[in-house]
Amino acid sequence: MNDRLRDALALKYKGEIAAAEVNIRVYLQHPVGIGEHADIVGAIDEQIEIAANAQEKLDYIKSLSYT
Repeated sequence: MNDRLRDALALKYKGEIAAAEVNIRVYLQHPVGIGEHADIVGAIDEQIEIAANAQEKLDYIKSLSYT
């Protein structure tokens, strides 16, 4: 895989992880302010799934070695 493509994908996945982590912090620290999410546990679980999926992809592309 081209290094630039791998770097671009890594940045994409790292961004998805960072966004999910921020969302989780907001849900945990200010659950009252998230009016449209009556199911806080479900909303947090959704963000964990997003982060875990992105981390899995990040780990996978890091394991690729094309020379």
